[in-house]
Amino acid sequence: MPRETLFARTTEGPPSEWQLLADHLHAVAVLAARFCEPFQSAEWGRLAGRWHDIGKALPEFQQRLRGQSIKVDHAAVGAAFAARQRLVPLAFAIAGHHSGLPNRTDSQGENRPLAQRIESGAQGLDRIDIQDIAAPPEQTAKPPSFLEHATDGNARLRHVEFWTRFLFSALVDADRLDAESFQSPEAGFARQGFDSIVSLRERLDAFIARKVEAIPPDQRNSSVNTVRARVLADCRSAAALAPGAFALTAPTGAGTTLAGLAFALHHAELHDLRRVIVVIPYTSIIEQNAAQYEAAVGQSNVVQHHSGFDVDAQSANLDLRTRERLERATENWDAPIVVTTSVRFFESLFASSPGQCRRLHNVSRSVILLDEVQSLPPGFLLPIVDGLSELTRNYGCSVVLSTATPPSLAKTESMPLGLESVRPILRDVPEIFRQLRRVQFEWPDPGAPAVDWSSLAQEIAPHHQVLAVVHTRADARRLAQELRERTNDEVLHLSALMCGAHRSNVLGRVRELLRAGRPCRLVSTQLIEAGVDVDFPLVYRCLGGMDSIVQAAGRCNREGRLEKGRVVLFRAPSKPPPGTPRKALEATEALMARHGTAFVPDDVAVIDAYFRSLYFRETLDAANIQAERQQFNFENVGRLFHLIEDGYTQSLVVPYCDALARLAEIRTSGPSRASMRRLQPYLVNIPKRLLEHWVQRGVAAQEQGVFHLVPGYHDLYRDDVGLLPDESPSGDPEAFIT
Repeated sequence: MPRETLFARTTEGPPSEWQLLADHLHAVAVLAARFCEPFQSAEWGRLAGRWHDIGKALPEFQQRLRGQSIKVDHAAVGAAFAARQRLVPLAFAIAGHHSGLPNRTDSQGENRPLAQRIESGAQGLDRIDIQDIAAPPEQTAKPPSFLEHATDGNARLRHVEFWTRFLFSALVDADRLDAESFQSPEAGFARQGFDSIVSLRERLDAFIARKVEAIPPDQRNSSVNTVRARVLADCRSAAALAPGAFALTAPTGAGTTLAGLAFALHHAELHDLRRVIVVIPYTSIIEQNAAQYEAAVGQSNVVQHHSGFDVDAQSANLDLRTRERLERATENWDAPIVVTTSVRFFESLFASSPGQCRRLHNVSRSVILLDEVQSLPPGFLLPIVDGLSELTRNYGCSVVLSTATPPSLAKTESMPLGLESVRPILRDVPEIFRQLRRVQFEWPDPGAPAVDWSSLAQEIAPHHQVLAVVHTRADARRLAQELRERTNDEVLHLSALMCGAHRSNVLGRVRELLRAGRPCRLVSTQLIEAGVDVDFPLVYRCLGGMDSIVQAAGRCNREGRLEKGRVVLFRAPSKPPPGTPRKALEATEALMARHGTAFVPDDVAVIDAYFRSLYFRETLDAANIQAERQQFNFENVGRLFHLIEDGYTQSLVVPYCDALARLAEIRTSGPSRASMRRLQPYLVNIPKRLLEHWVQRGVAAQEQGVFHLVPGYHDLYRDDVGLLPDESPSGDPEAFIT
């Protein structure tokens, strides 16, 4: 066909309004080259864009555009062409730009392996005039220099595998942006308007100055505020250091939320980095931290990308164009500040699907602030640390490991793939911990028996403000009920069986009661521990991992208003969940057996010994991810790398606040991206087996792809404890009467 009659995509109008294939290939090549430039691969990006859709020149694809029902694997043609040029990373990227990165030679899923795609694509390649639309390069594209540094063969394979992901990301994003620009020209304007890193840094500095000025004069020299000022000064000073790996090790309450952002923005400004990506393990603290960032630099510059984000509630005061810009930026993280979860960030690094990988190229030349880094799952630690090492060595990133309980992630004999040259941001960390030691730990006697819940509740009940942290959701419900039987005051409960909106409201109530000096008894699972900003005078914590104990202590006397808060440790009548939590308790018991209780658990040396003991008990690459990467089995890696066990749980809409109204919207108008995101604050994850049982019994139902409790069983979700998965549902007869 003549070049002028080859089209990439159509409109509802006549062919004169359709997008020419040559125009599409050129536009994607320009974008992909720009996206690959930060990691020395611009020419590779240009070729990927130039070749990715050459299969659309096939007569049958052009017939398909004109309405004929013909199945055409056009991506395989471009992959075959790249393979003929011996540019295999481009073949992977092109083959997967719609269906996802494939395995190399065999597949357990629906995505055919690259070898088969190339074989079938070669047949189509011989039937088109390739010279006119995508000539081979005049000279062989040279890979980036960092691929030549590895002397170990397996390490070099992993370098190439990781680099292929970035090429793939750049191609996917360029392809989708060009499609968006053609179909909705106004969308490109909606993506513009973020402020510069320099202006955000200036705004943050001014915001912090105002906060300091607002501190009453008699409190500015308190031990807590003195340490916070020192932490902030060290963060600003360390920003001048060359990009790489950093440790921001500080006790809880040291003000690292804003100080860490200050380091990141100053560092990005000084070294021409493009954005700050804040990675937080739990949605329960993302909203808390993101709210501080938004107050400091403006809501229109902070993209929240996590399942708990309530678009309506948290963006209501923004104009439509700004809301659309923030929404679109969740697709590719093209924003100055992105706040996301550990699951979303690390699964993006090792995913195979185009949607998840699309944002990956924008991670290059970024400051990555890993908050509560101690929570990284040990079973995936080797690929995670290897990925972080790649980002710092080869993709211009700075990685900040922020925690009060630093895990052993530096390169050692036992962690050969660990991060190299991790530099401390703070000077004299032990002294900072000493100055902010605001609690007294009370350990159980060696060999002391477990305390039953009734006795524990009897001990806790006389205290007006107290937090109790237990192993499991069932434990939390049991202890909360025991406490309610012993006091007339409100007893609050927190667990993951409460939807995100519910947990946020409970935390709001807790802070309100604590500020007012009113009785506040809270029973929680350990989700309270990872950075949640609450300040109790007394914390009870069942014996568990040393990092969890220190994190629980961070909720005690957080603001230093008392000379010493109390952290009372006890042996629970239940065990932690199997896996890492149980092994963490074993590591703590081993330290206690060796040292008794004559040690301070927030001592950095103690924490290091604890993590070494824990990692000795764990398999640090439980899914064998590294071996799959070395075989270029992208589909396998994407299937295996799930920080939350894939396929075990299913989301269920629970009847809390506006959930039913938002569900009705989907029932009436059908699901959309926006309406599904509005449901996210009202989801609870439950085991699939339980959900299947409930569906069979009529307790739950599925509509428009969404599972929800049937009206007669809404009492299975309670305002005091959330969902009751262990209850035997009987139903409310009146709710079934129409």
